[in-house]
Amino acid sequence: MKTMTCKQLADSWEEMAKLSQDHGTEMFAKKDVPHIEAMNNMMKMMSDPNAMQKWMDEKRKEFDSLPEDK
Repeated sequence: MKTMTCKQLADSWEEMAKLSQDHGTEMFAKKDVPHIEAMNNMMKMMSDPNAMQKWMDEKRKEFDSLPEDK
């Protein structure tokens, strides 16, 4: 798996979420199996609103805890 810094992707949690959603849509259209599997896992989690909210809260907290670039 490859990673990028938040600064490379977005300046806010909301922007990061939008870019992630756009990327997922693109990969789904390309029938990218690893992304489709990840989306299926997300869909399962979304069936439990509490689990999805917990995941979102944890990811937002993780994003917010990252240091600002200098």
